[in-house]
Amino acid sequence: MPAEQPHHLLAALASRRFLVSGWPWRAAAYVLTALPVIGVAALLLSPVTLSWAATFRFAADGRFHLPVLAVTAFLTMALGGVGTVLAAPFAALERRRLRIADPRPVEPGPRPAAGTAWLAARYGEASSWQELLYLVLLGTVAPIAYSLLAFAAFLVAVFIVSPLLVWWDGTDLDGVADTIALGPWQVTTPAQAIPYLVLGLALLPVLAYLTGLLAAGHAATARALLGHGEQAELREVARSRTRLVDAFDAERRRIERDLHDGAQHRLTSLSLQLGVARLDLPDDTPAAQALDRARAEAKDLMVLLRDLVHGISPQTLADLGLPAALRDLADRSPLDVTVAVGPGVADRYPTRVENTAYFAASEALGNVAKHAGAATATVRLAHRHDTLVVEVHDDGRGGADPAGGTGLTGLADRVAAVGGRLLLSSPAGGPTLVRVELPCLP
Repeated sequence: MPAEQPHHLLAALASRRFLVSGWPWRAAAYVLTALPVIGVAALLLSPVTLSWAATFRFAADGRFHLPVLAVTAFLTMALGGVGTVLAAPFAALERRRLRIADPRPVEPGPRPAAGTAWLAARYGEASSWQELLYLVLLGTVAPIAYSLLAFAAFLVAVFIVSPLLVWWDGTDLDGVADTIALGPWQVTTPAQAIPYLVLGLALLPVLAYLTGLLAAGHAATARALLGHGEQAELREVARSRTRLVDAFDAERRRIERDLHDGAQHRLTSLSLQLGVARLDLPDDTPAAQALDRARAEAKDLMVLLRDLVHGISPQTLADLGLPAALRDLADRSPLDVTVAVGPGVADRYPTRVENTAYFAASEALGNVAKHAGAATATVRLAHRHDTLVVEVHDDGRGGADPAGGTGLTGLADRVAAVGGRLLLSSPAGGPTLVRVELPCLP
């Protein structure tokens, strides 16, 4: 089985195929696009950083310069006053740029869209101050780290092009060979520079890993300070599951329409034609008996198809709402089922909630009829604190196990897809209670 491909730069660095993948180029792109952003951030913060540098310099000498302290305090308070507003565009840009090194979704916390409410939120939310901290790191720590990487890249580049440098400046006007200094070493001929060329080429993988480490560290810091990446992933998973449920419900309705408008009508037409043909035959002929059997089979098939269509997408649910659909479900059950609708329960709920609640009740009653050995069951419908509650209680033998193939695992997944939860109580000997809680608006 092929190994799973890394989904972000930090994971790619641990892969043995890092150097032959596209991640070194993505790391380089992330680092290069960071340079102008870091330059602007460092320029904006330069008054604050210079004042703090002067303060530390005086403190190192054992002196305290009151004007410098006053300026430092004023600039620091000013940064706290307007810094959260200044940090907003840097944070927005970094969230977009972060996709180069880490495509996983990252989102800020909830925030008013614009206007004075947005301005007030810049000072009242922890995420705004985290963005300011990111801006401070971008304007102070990042220039140092990126300068060290730039120096390493410059050194490797000089080693690689050292034969060309020596050849270009090989002799002066008097024909005397010039000496090129490569650090503490002196080189006078291109041949002497070959070892430095080899060294530079050997250091290229090291430079690639250094670039990847810096980019991964920068991306990890940005992810930690500028958003809630894990929550965003969970929200995206929840949204995708909800979309799947909606698509599944839409497909169920399409199948129901196709069966109702196509197959049912054709079966009805077939039954009528068989009846007409039967009128032309005497009762005691073999052909008449065959037509009678065929017509009976057609009628049985119509009943089966009608029940199948009703199970796919009950018309009562679409026309009259959830309570009426549950009563109709109880009437069609082979058990003695009682439906209790609590106070505050509305006739209509969002389609997703109605479909899930009906599906849960239908699946639970089906399990009771097949596995519980029960004679009676009760379906309770309640609405409590913006939550729709569906309970199915039976007097069977209990011992329901989600791993036993009773469909409870699929039911739990279906309920979880709309943000709800399923609770099960089924001790050996009974009774069994299946409780489904679905969030909904009143």
